[in-house]
Amino acid sequence: QEIGNKITAISTVAGLSALEIDPQQAAQQYRERIVGPVRGALPDDVVKGIEEQLSGACTTEIAAFDEFTALLTDATLIADYDHIIFDTAPTGHTIRLLQLPGAWSGFIEKNPEGASCLGPLAGLEKQRQRYAEAVKALSDPERTRLILVARAQKTTLDEVARTHEELAAIGLSRQNLVINGVLPESEAVHDALAAAIHRHEQAAIANMPAVLRDLPLDQLPLKAFNLVGVEALSSLFSDRD
Repeated sequence: QEIGNKITAISTVAGLSALEIDPQQAAQQYRERIVGPVRGALPDDVVKGIEEQLSGACTTEIAAFDEFTALLTDATLIADYDHIIFDTAPTGHTIRLLQLPGAWSGFIEKNPEGASCLGPLAGLEKQRQRYAEAVKALSDPERTRLILVARAQKTTLDEVARTHEELAAIGLSRQNLVINGVLPESEAVHDALAAAIHRHEQAAIANMPAVLRDLPLDQLPLKAFNLVGVEALSSLFSDRD
């Protein structure tokens, strides 16, 4: 089933809907919301200058965050669903977006005359309250749980540890750790390579960074098939190979 940039009911699963935020499409819509009202009202060279300011990667990040917070603070949407899941890589990119409302608010308070000169950030002033509400929701452990997903490898566990600390520092305190694709012990008896992989993974888990050890932990076994589609996903928590 095709899923686009709008909430779509999944025909084969009752009560499940999904959408996929397209960063490029979101950026285009964001640019148009800023440029559209002044097109024709300002000289063409001024409009062109605004469009150039809105052409960088920063605009794409902000536009995606704008879509994200619109969903997160939509009271009607929240009332319609028991759970809302955002699947995004919790990297420095996402962390910067989560920190953006506070930094932006501080800048406006200290430099009210300079807000209009920030190009893509200029469109954020009207949304400050919504962004603040979004971060408040994300920081509320009664409303939001952050699931950090890693593989049983030292490098990925180290990266997740850094992410855990950075997100905790901005108030996202309710975190769980999932280690995905762990080779089952039963497979390690079949050949030397599988046994070596199993030992390597178990050593990585046993020696994971100390900051992760107190987090609630779940391990998901490696499956022999791609977890794509409803039927495959339904076996995620089963013993089926």
